[in-house]
Amino acid sequence: MIDLRNPASILTVIVIGLCAVVPFLAPSLGEPFYVIVFARIMIWAIAAVSLNLIMGYGGMISFGHAVYLGIGGYTIGILTFHGVNNAWIQWPLGIGICAVISLIFGAISLRTRGVYFIMITLALAQMIFFLSVSAERYGSDDGLNILARSDFGLSFYNLNDKLTMYYTIFAFLLGSVFTSWRLIHSRFGVVIRAAKSNDTRVQAIGVSTYRYRLTAFVIAGVMCGIAGMLQANLENFVSPDMMNWPRSGELIFMVVLGGMSTLFGPVTGAFVFLMLSEILSTWTIHWHIIFGPFLVLVVIFARGGIAGLLSSRTARE
Repeated sequence: MIDLRNPASILTVIVIGLCAVVPFLAPSLGEPFYVIVFARIMIWAIAAVSLNLIMGYGGMISFGHAVYLGIGGYTIGILTFHGVNNAWIQWPLGIGICAVISLIFGAISLRTRGVYFIMITLALAQMIFFLSVSAERYGSDDGLNILARSDFGLSFYNLNDKLTMYYTIFAFLLGSVFTSWRLIHSRFGVVIRAAKSNDTRVQAIGVSTYRYRLTAFVIAGVMCGIAGMLQANLENFVSPDMMNWPRSGELIFMVVLGGMSTLFGPVTGAFVFLMLSEILSTWTIHWHIIFGPFLVLVVIFARGGIAGLLSSRTARE
């Protein structure tokens, strides 16, 4: 999975290594806030990995992918609002709802191609967004406070413990990357990549690409929904902003920045995207003026993102 002769892989090892030691490193450096920052980065990295599965490997550019963050988060929030904080109810229900919604959205969206696919995923996601905005009982625009984290009923495992919460997110990040790797290197992954390259030709040899693409769409939706459930538990708060279209745009930027169709590219992209945002925002309130041109330059001059840029430099050397 990781080639240590490749600079992109070395960068990945550094990022994963930092994520593993930050709960101990940050407090010792007098910056405990970065524990939360890295936890948020890992959650967005899980969502980016899920998007890369369909966009990078499957060619399905979803401009509404962040909706599953909101669906997962609101499942936790609404159940807790009604006094249900049992994780064995919350999490299976959240996964099930994300699977059903992504199945419906995928079944509709995959009837289209190109810009029409992009626009219909955006339209469907915005329907859910406006539904959450109109739900005044659950906070509407102001969002919904979550008074208790998911309770697994285990004395040795409690999400109220900061280290347990952090390393739960870390474990899910590693699990999402491993799941993506297994899928891509299976027969299923071969069909998905082949359909991206030439869907008509794959269908001509008797393979129903629609079923494979729809399955990938559902898997990606569930994976992103899990990221939403983790975010709800970390922040103790959910809001419609989680699923608004700018969040989907940011996920696309993370995948493109790190490198589409690469295993760890979305993780690196999420790390660079969010860390730069965090650092630049401490310098000036107009940090978007710096950040925007940087992203444009990456898209123009680093077609394969950070992973592609580092790999091409190695090849030239």
